[in-house]
Formats: sequence, structure tokens, C-alpha cells
Amino acid sequence: MRAYLVDDEELAATRLRRLLEETGRVQVVGENNDPVKALKQIRNLHPDVLFLDIEMPGMSGFDLLEKLGEPQPLVIFTTAFDRYALDAFKVNSIGYLLKPVNADHLQRALTKLERILGGTETRGDLGALLAQVRTMLAQREPEYPARIASRVGDRVEFINVAEVTHFYSKDKVTFAASAGKHHIVDFTIAELEEKLHPGHWIRIHRSTLLNIDAVRELHSWFGGKLLIKLKDGRTELSVARERAAEVRAKLGV
Repeated sequence: MRAYLVDDEELAATRLRRLLEETGRVQVVGENNDPVKALKQIRNLHPDVLFLDIEMPGMSGFDLLEKLGEPQPLVIFTTAFDRYALDAFKVNSIGYLLKPVNADHLQRALTKLERILGGTETRGDLGALLAQVRTMLAQREPEYPARIASRVGDRVEFINVAEVTHFYSKDKVTFAASAGKHHIVDFTIAELEEKLHPGHWIRIHRSTLLNIDAVRELHSWFGGKLLIKLKDGRTELSVARERAAEVRAKLGV
């Protein structure tokens, strides 16, 4: 059985090659850490099976297969994906190996490949798998940071995002206000608005991002603006007129 390996993690690829060689059942005909370069080599070498990482910079394993076109080798995905995504592999009878690859699991995967190549087992529907996993990934809840770093010289302090009442910018520097302290952070207000959970954070001014859970009172102010008082009992923040309606809606008033 002739195999080609694609994995951007060099250590992972080296481990897999060693495990494959130790089985005595596979000839590794090539490998590459760069999926773009691997694409051309796979077309030239025509391996029986492709051991393919999924998450790689520049081109995912799914992208590589779509660009490869027909005919395609058999595929064993090597992945660190969460269990929810692996259900799709099982349904479509597509082989996969969780990282770090286990020798016993590899042996079972090779046995399955040999049955498919020998015609005693049908290969999975790769096209259906790609469509299903892409849909699942698109629906996946994005991950939001629970902590944010604040650098002071050579020291890095980590602040719990939930404890930050608001972020604000002053003189082109962004600060996180937490427990009466003001920590410098290496993000702009716009970047933080993109990174943090929209259900808990709202932009109330071009220079202020507010933690909704920190709000105690909301007051109407002059010129169509709003005034927000925080639960700490001392902080007051103004809401820009053009953002007043959105803030009222977010706070349910």
C-alpha cells in the first residue's frame, strides 16, 4: 500500500511516518508540511491512500481534496477535531485518526484500507462527508476568550473578561477597567468588539465597549444621549446619541 502524508506539524508527520513504517504494511512514497506543494506531488505520485491533516494554514485538508479532483486516493484524516465533528466521519464510513495517533488505531485503519482496496468493503462517500462537516463547522458556536492579556514591561497579567466592566481608549491606548484598576491591553476597541461575545458586550461609544452585566442604571441625558451607571457605584459612562437606540434594545428598555 503506497501512502502520502500531509501535515503542517512536522513532529506529527514524523511520528506518523515512523508508526506506518513499523507496521510493515505501508510504503510512504512522499510527505509535505505545505498542503499547496503537496497537491502537485500527490497528482504526480498517485498514492493509494492519503493521510491528511484537516486544519492547516493556507489550505485545509478539505480544500486540498476539492482541488485534487478525480481520481482521488483513499483518505485517512488525521485530526484534533472535537467529537461532535467525528460523528460525520462515522456516518460516512470515512477513516480518521485522532492526534496523537495511536498505534493500535492505526493498525485498524490500515486493515480497513486493505479491505477497501481488496474490494471486500465499500469506500465511504467523501463528497457527502465534506459537505456535512463544512455545514457543521459553519454552525459551530464561535469561541470567545475568557481571559485577556495585559502587558506591563516584561510582565504579562491575565484579566478575566467577565470581571472587566468596560474597555475604553484614551490617547490611542486601550484600557480594561476591572475592580477599580485600569489595565493596558494590546487591542483596539474595534478588535475587542469582534473578539468578545456580542451577547455580553456592546459598543456604546466609538471609544467605549461596555460589559452589559456591569450596568446598574440607565438614564436619559441631554442631546438624545444616555448615561449609564455601573454596579461599582462610582463609574458613569455616556452613550453616543447614534448608539442610544441599540443600547436601549440590548438592555431591554
